[in-house]
Amino acid sequence: MYVAVKGGEAAILNSYQLLARQRRGDVSQPELSVAQIRQQLKLAVDRVMTEGSVYDPELAALAIKQAAGDLVEAIFLLRAYRATLPRLGTTCALDTSRMVLDRRISATFKDLPGGQVLGPTYDYTQRLLDFKLLAEGMVTQPAAAAAAVPPDPTPRVVDLLNQEGLIETRPVPPGDPAPTDLTREPLRFPANRATRLQNLARGDEGFLLAMAYSTQRGYSHSHPFVGEVRLGTVAVEVVPEELGFAIEIGDIEITECEMVNQFAGSKSQPPQFTRGYGLAFGHSERKAMAMSLVDRALRADELGEPVESPAQMQEFVLGHSDSLEASGFVQHLKLPHYVDFQSELELVRKMRAAAAHPTTTAEEDAA
Repeated sequence: MYVAVKGGEAAILNSYQLLARQRRGDVSQPELSVAQIRQQLKLAVDRVMTEGSVYDPELAALAIKQAAGDLVEAIFLLRAYRATLPRLGTTCALDTSRMVLDRRISATFKDLPGGQVLGPTYDYTQRLLDFKLLAEGMVTQPAAAAAAVPPDPTPRVVDLLNQEGLIETRPVPPGDPAPTDLTREPLRFPANRATRLQNLARGDEGFLLAMAYSTQRGYSHSHPFVGEVRLGTVAVEVVPEELGFAIEIGDIEITECEMVNQFAGSKSQPPQFTRGYGLAFGHSERKAMAMSLVDRALRADELGEPVESPAQMQEFVLGHSDSLEASGFVQHLKLPHYVDFQSELELVRKMRAAAAHPTTTAEEDAA
């Protein structure tokens, strides 16, 4: 047994070396730096920051390098590091109405106060491989013209609908309690909306995308429109105890999406539009849109709609959305299960014997 343990330890140490060799690749090629990942793989960095719950592009890029591009593993690394950090304070809620916009589009109104800002997007590309990129950066790309970004805060699309009373309003109630911190407290059902949004923000993008897609395939009572997608930077503020007023400590880039959904009304509410909300770090439109669709689906119960589809079920969505838990539970199957399998193997052998000789087995049981 001792020899087996030592042999296993040596194999594990060797696997570390093999992993480092695989991550480095051909040593004749220049090594990919963390700065390059941060600058040139921005969308991957933004996803790792969002699902890792840490806004730090450099650490997210480091995690991607260490994980050899496996984003789920990188998210795991970043969350594990997050768990070691001291908690110094709590910021104020972000005021996204003051966002400095890099991109702002709406699929509901063509002419918006402040205008549509196309910004950086793959939406209108032809999805053809650009073989010029094989020139290893020797081709100089022409500088893009600066977008005419509105200097002042721009009104939200939902505000335009609210002027006619056509969309629900959700004012902050007096004495609104602080939301549950899912990084410190376990998820409990039924979960309120603030808790659900936390869960969805940290949830796996692929899973949320599938749930959002299901709502558009008829597995939810919704007909969504993109009210607005915003990309830009917003100030982060804290209120120090010794000052008693808010001060800015920095800016972060975020993507915000508000989805507008038709609502037929209920006994207590007239027909109107309702909202789904999504927010993610960096340029993460697909995540924010999927999050907003699933958020709206999860509100079925409070809106008096029948809960019939997976995307409307809290326990199903929130309990399976975390990529770390899902990955860990699936990958733990690679670990030794020798004893469990041998017991099931013996059970199957007995069942087969009983099926082959039912009379003999019954007589043995009677004896």
